[in-house]
Amino acid sequence: MQQDNQHTPNAERLNVALFGLCNSGKSSLLNAIVGQPVAIVSDVAGTTTDPVRKAMELPGVGASLLIDTPGLDDMGELGVERVKRSTDVVDRVDVALVVFSNDVTEVEQALVEELRKREIPIVAVVSKCDQNPQVDQLCEHIEQTIGLKPIITSAKNGSGIDQLRGAIASLVKSEERLITEGFCEAGDLVMLVMPQDAQAPKGRLIKPQVQTLRELLDRGCMAMSCTAEQMPEALAALAAPPKLIITDSQVFDRVFALKPEGSVLTSFSILFARYKGDIEAFVKGAAAIERLTPSSRVLIAEACAHAPQNEDIGRVKLPRMLCGKVGEELSIDVVAGDDFPKDLTQYDLVIHCGACMFNRRHVMSRVAQASAQGVAITNYGVAIAALKGILSRVKTV
Repeated sequence: MQQDNQHTPNAERLNVALFGLCNSGKSSLLNAIVGQPVAIVSDVAGTTTDPVRKAMELPGVGASLLIDTPGLDDMGELGVERVKRSTDVVDRVDVALVVFSNDVTEVEQALVEELRKREIPIVAVVSKCDQNPQVDQLCEHIEQTIGLKPIITSAKNGSGIDQLRGAIASLVKSEERLITEGFCEAGDLVMLVMPQDAQAPKGRLIKPQVQTLRELLDRGCMAMSCTAEQMPEALAALAAPPKLIITDSQVFDRVFALKPEGSVLTSFSILFARYKGDIEAFVKGAAAIERLTPSSRVLIAEACAHAPQNEDIGRVKLPRMLCGKVGEELSIDVVAGDDFPKDLTQYDLVIHCGACMFNRRHVMSRVAQASAQGVAITNYGVAIAALKGILSRVKTV
């Protein structure tokens, strides 16, 4: 097994979640997969009260995040809340392990149907095979009921664990997603314009900047970094214009005015819209900005629940730009983290952040939700480019 890189962000890891009834053996199975006592194991129903997460390196997969969830049949007032936390995990899971120990219930069948509806890969797992003399009959029943041939495992003696890891790996697409795919190639000079404001604390860069810079170096590109104020001097120091300029969305217009004719311009937010979401849906959704009226309602969604800064882009700058275009009467709601409404029909437009704290599955679940409810959705960078009137002149795909 490769040594796990603990510095890989959870948003960049493959999210593998274990679902099942109380006492189905999920926690023991998680401990067996990771080889550590990460989750508490008990015969008492409802021991797992919140999703338990463990980052590790899975053979054939790479950086992964394994998630143990509360039982789907948890009872009582608290049990209902625990079950909700389990089902909320579905929004972000890349591979689902559905764990059975006895029968196949309606609750488990409903979960499998929901996973299939969302096109989430499923591995059926029979746990505690060392304790079940009728394991063959159970496997046959699972295959007949949900159409999946289960992997037989025992957390106690380790049987089937390697096979389970291999099954997870086989479901993962081998092609790597790149942030800058199609924008530049090895040997190209790329200029990164990175304002240093309250959202980029002293001594640090924000996450999208770090990830993009690292990928450019890995791809063999030459990266040059500057602030918007330094951009004229930085360009003057070059023998030829950069192939690509990547800017923070907040200074789009300033950078666009300075961009050499031969350079392509995009933003970190647009790159992450492609990398994490559906850029075509976001560009289409941005057209809704022109249809907004003072009586319209807009939802701004942030992935991370950070403490707002004085010039926070989602809570201050975007609302100011929207109200400046549409009118001060425009109604704008801001949500953060998992506080994303189930009902979006009250909104005329959803504007999502770059989602550097979410995996792609999580973002796409929100795009699908908006689409199903007939609500336009876009993201910060695309919306800002549209509001500044330069969306058609920057590279998005």
